[in-house]
Amino acid sequence: MKRITNLILVFVLVSVSLTACKDAKEEKQDVEKAVESVEKEVETNNTETDSNPVLNANLATEADLKALGLSSEIVSQILEQKPFLNMQDFESLLKDVNKEELYKKVFIPLNLNTTAEADFKVIPGVGDRMAHEFDEYRPYTSVKQFKREIAKYVDEEEVERYLNYVFVPIELNTASEEDIKALPGVGNRMAHEFEEYRPYQNMNQFRKEIGKYVDDKELKRLERLVYLKEN
Repeated sequence: MKRITNLILVFVLVSVSLTACKDAKEEKQDVEKAVESVEKEVETNNTETDSNPVLNANLATEADLKALGLSSEIVSQILEQKPFLNMQDFESLLKDVNKEELYKKVFIPLNLNTTAEADFKVIPGVGDRMAHEFDEYRPYTSVKQFKREIAKYVDEEEVERYLNYVFVPIELNTASEEDIKALPGVGNRMAHEFEEYRPYQNMNQFRKEIGKYVDDKELKRLERLVYLKEN
């Protein structure tokens, strides 16, 4: 009887161990599938130029940049130094380049809540008056708010054009799915991962969880787009 009991105990332990291994393996497979999905989504975001005619320099590939007519030297510097956390760092590389024309094709999106009013004027077609209106309605809590306020001055098509050049940072624990997906280079799958780990206790948790799906450079870029309210 004791031998039978021992055999049953061994069987149970082996079963538990196999189940744990299976769960760990399945979890790893789920993460690997999510990583692959996110990578494909970023690649899609980079190539869908019809809906987003202005390239995000932080997401642009070597082929994208060369197609703009940039020299090999500048292209190499951009690829080496990205992600750019501000437009000034990107602009410093563009020596002997017609920036006014280039910015119609490639740009580093500006934070609507922290960018100096004068700096909005580097956006093609934005002068003193519109730069002032961008500044007037701060702080923005959502892209929807930006659209509503700026639509008082320009038509819907122009508002959508501006969205190639600006973004509203999101609060990680409270932002809507719509506002998360409005962030530059963030699509359905990454928006899901942002929401999956809520509530975030601190930015280190964000880095740990989202770092499962993207490399260090992309994680650094994403950090620029988000924040956490202090308790």
